[in-house]
Order: sequence, then structure tokens, then C-alpha cells
Amino acid sequence: MAARTAGARLGERWREILSVHARTLCEIDRVLHPHGLGASDFEVLDILAAEGPEEGSQCRVQNLVGHVHLSQSALSRLIARLEKDGLVVRSMCAEDRRGVYVALTRKGRDLHTEVLPLQRAVLARMLGDDADPHPSGYEGSRS
Repeated sequence: MAARTAGARLGERWREILSVHARTLCEIDRVLHPHGLGASDFEVLDILAAEGPEEGSQCRVQNLVGHVHLSQSALSRLIARLEKDGLVVRSMCAEDRRGVYVALTRKGRDLHTEVLPLQRAVLARMLGDDADPHPSGYEGSRS
């Protein structure tokens, strides 16, 4: 009985994590939408800004794959869209022609700076210590 109860608690905790993730992602999408960004777009800009805080800093696309929870092809499409919008620029790696670098443009860095407080406010509201883990009222069974 104890193993079943522990398993039920694990399942419940997993559903809570998924629920918080989904609500947080939707809220980030909502606040960033007026700026032409989604949560995944912001995530790439945020990683690039953190990886290379100085102008012209580059990051290999392959390094982004481990940090952004998208497939390689989805990430490539996202980067292409960000490049089309003038937020990033891609370049080939001189040492390894298969490698591709990506860097924030001035426009991308400025937009990141502008929306960073919005994204962080959502994170604080949704994930902060005082965030309600059950805003819909669902408590689940606490065995």
C-alpha cells in the first residue's frame, strides 16, 4: 500500500509540475505577444544575451539545442524567423563548415532588454514563493 501511495504522490506531483509549466508558458506568451515574441523566441534571445553580454558575441546553434527545449529542426526554424525579424544574425563557423553561429543584433539586444522585466515578472508571479500552486482550486488527493 505504501508503494502505491508513494507512486500516487509522484504522479500527482508530476501533474502539478506540468500544470505550472503550462500556465507559466501561456502567461509568458500572453505578455510577450504585443512585442512580437513567444516564450520560445524569448528563451533564445535570453540565452544569447546571457552567453554573450557584449556586442557581437556568438553562440553555436548546437549549444542552444541543449538549453532550449525544441527539436533541432524547430530551433532552426525559430532562429530563421528571428533572423528574418532582424533580431539575430547567423554565420558559418570557419573551422567547421557544418557549424552555425548565431548572435543577437542591436535590435535583438534592445528588444530583449525591453521585455526581460515582463518575462521575469511572470516568473516571479507564477513561480515565486508566494505563488499559489493550485490556482484553479484543484488540490488532488494528499495521501
